[in-house]
Amino acid sequence: MTENKVEWSIDDAERTYGVSSWGGGYFSIGENGNVKVSPDPKNPNVRIDFKSVIDEISQEGIQFPVVVRFHDILRSQVIGINEAFNQVIADAGYQGQYNGVYPIKVNQMREVVEEIVDAGAPYNYGLEAGSKSELLAVLALNTNLDSLTILNGYKDEEFIRLSLLGRKLGRKVVVVIEKYSELLMLVKVSKELNIEPIIGLRSKMTALGRGKWQGSSGDRAKFGLTVPEIINSARFLEQEGMAHTLKLLHFHIGSQLPDIRAIKDAVNEGARIYSELHKMGFALEYVDVGGGLGIDYDGSKSTNDSSRNYSLAEYVADVVYGMKEVCDLEGVPHPNLVTESGRAITAHHSCVITEIVGEIKADGARLDTTEVENEHVLLKNMRELYLSLDGARNLQEIYNDASEWKEQAVSAFKLRVISLEELGKIETIYWQILRWVQVQYRDVEFVPEGLQHLDFSLSSQYLCNFSIFQSAADTWAIDQLLPVVPLTGMDKAPDINCSLVDITCDSDGKIDQFIVDRNLQNIMPIRQLEKNEKAHLGLFLTGAYQDVMGDMHNLFGRLNEVHIFSFDDDPEDFYIEEVVKGSSVENVLSIMQYHPSAMAMDVKRQIDKQVANGQIPPREGVKWTDFYENCLEGYTYLKTS
Repeated sequence: MTENKVEWSIDDAERTYGVSSWGGGYFSIGENGNVKVSPDPKNPNVRIDFKSVIDEISQEGIQFPVVVRFHDILRSQVIGINEAFNQVIADAGYQGQYNGVYPIKVNQMREVVEEIVDAGAPYNYGLEAGSKSELLAVLALNTNLDSLTILNGYKDEEFIRLSLLGRKLGRKVVVVIEKYSELLMLVKVSKELNIEPIIGLRSKMTALGRGKWQGSSGDRAKFGLTVPEIINSARFLEQEGMAHTLKLLHFHIGSQLPDIRAIKDAVNEGARIYSELHKMGFALEYVDVGGGLGIDYDGSKSTNDSSRNYSLAEYVADVVYGMKEVCDLEGVPHPNLVTESGRAITAHHSCVITEIVGEIKADGARLDTTEVENEHVLLKNMRELYLSLDGARNLQEIYNDASEWKEQAVSAFKLRVISLEELGKIETIYWQILRWVQVQYRDVEFVPEGLQHLDFSLSSQYLCNFSIFQSAADTWAIDQLLPVVPLTGMDKAPDINCSLVDITCDSDGKIDQFIVDRNLQNIMPIRQLEKNEKAHLGLFLTGAYQDVMGDMHNLFGRLNEVHIFSFDDDPEDFYIEEVVKGSSVENVLSIMQYHPSAMAMDVKRQIDKQVANGQIPPREGVKWTDFYENCLEGYTYLKTS
C-alpha cells in the first residue's frame, strides 16, 4: 500500500507511475498532475493537457470509451527512424541507402496507413503486406514509384498475379519467397504474363531472437528457407535466365526484441549469407533485416519481455555498422538496408480512454456487529480478537487466528451450526482485522511472507467501461504489459490500491499487471474517488496490434475514435480533426448473422400482442418499441452520462 503522505510531489508521481520512462518523449506528468502530451518532442511549445482532451470529447457528446490517436506522434516516429538511419549511414560512410517499409499487419487502419505513407513520402518509405487483402490495400495506397512494396507470407497464384500487377504499374514490388514451391509458381506465372518480378529470399536464421516471439527463428521457424533451399533457389533462377531478378535477402528473428545482442547476431549472420550469395554471382541490392525493433512498455530499459535494453540510435548503429563491417571484410558492395518496424512506429500514437464506473471492494458491505444474546462462540471469538487489537501483539498470530476462525465459520455455516447473519458478522469483523493488520505493516521494512498478499487481497477492483478482449487483447492472450495510469489528479497522493476489471461477463476481463516504482506489481496505487466523481484512466501504447486484433467478445465491438492534431495557435494546442464512430449494436449483430430490422419487427409484434391483450397500454407500447429500436442503433458500451 502506498503511503498517503502529507507531502507529495510530481517527482513522486513520476517515480510511482513511470510515465516519462515508457512515454518515449511523448508523455509526461504536468505540474497540475495531469498527463501531458508532446506530439513533437522537438517542439516544446506544443504540450497538450489530457484533461482538455477529455473535456472536449465530453463536450462533443462522444461516448466513452474512446480510442485517441495523436497523428503527429505517428509522423514523428516515421520521421525519426528515417532520419536516424540516414544520419548513421552518412556518419559511417555506408554506400547503401535506407529503404524502410511499414508492415500494415501491425495496424491496418486506413487513417494510420495513410498518415505513415504521407509522412514517409520524402524518404521513399514503403509498405509491407502479408496477405491478399493487405496486398490489395497496399497496391491502392503505396503509389510512390521509388518506395518498396515487400510481400511476405504464404502465397497462392492469385497473390502472385496481384504482385505482378504491381510491377505492371511500375512499382518496386518484391515477392519474398517463403517456401521453394512459391518460387516455381512465381517463375511460371511471370513468364506466362511476360512481367519480370523482383524476387527476395527469406532465410531461416540460426541466430535466435529473445522474448515472446523467439520462435520466429531457428530450425522450427514457420517461415523461410534453409541454406540448401536458398542455394537451390538461386541456382534455379540462374537456370531459368532470371538470376538478375534476385534482388533481396530477408530475415526476421522475432517481434519486440528486448536484447540488442540478438539483433547484432542476426545482422552478422545475414550479412554473411548476403556476401556469399554475392560472391556466387547473385548481385543482390537489398538486405531486409525484418522487424523486431522493440519499445519500452515498462520503462525499465532492460531485457524484460516488455522492455528493451537499447535505444533507437543504438539499434540503427548496430544494423548499419554490423552490415558494413562484414561486407568490407568480404569485399562486397554495401546493400541497401530495409527494416519492417511496425510496433515501434505505431504503438505510442494510440491510447484508450476509459471511465471508471464502479468500485468492487474486497470486504464489500458491513453489518452491525453489536453483541446480541446467544451468539455462537466463533462470532464471540472473532469480536474479542478485534477488540483486543494493539501493536504489542504478534501480527502474524492475529492474522492466523482470524483466518482460522473464518474458515471454521464457513464450515459451521455449511453444517447449519451458525446462521447466515452470524456468518456475515464474522466476515465483517474478519475484514476489519485484516485492514488493521495491513495498516500496522505500512511503515515496516520487512513483511512476513504469509502476509505479503494483504495489499492485493484488500485492494479494490475498479470497474472500467471497456472490454479487454477488444481494446487490449494482448494483455489477456500473452500477458503483454501495457501502461495504465490515471489521466488526471496525480498531484495528489494515492491512498488505495486497485486492479482493473472490464464490463465483459468473463473472469479473464481484468488487468492486474502494473509497473509501480519501477517494479512489476499486481496492484496499482490510486487516489480514492469521491462520491459521483468522474475519473478516467489511460491505457497507453495500444497503437500496435491492439487496434486490429480485438475480438467481438460479448458483442462490444469497436470503440469510438478521436483523431487529434496539434496546433500551436490553438489555446489548447490541439484540435479534433475527425471522429470515427465505433460499433453500434446493430453493426455487431449483423456481423454475427442477425438481422436487426427483422428483430425489431419481431419485438414490435410481441409488444403489439401485449397491447391487444390489455397487458400494456398503447402509449407505453409505442415507447417500448422506440426504446428497443434506439438500443439497436446505440453504442455497445455503457452509457455513463
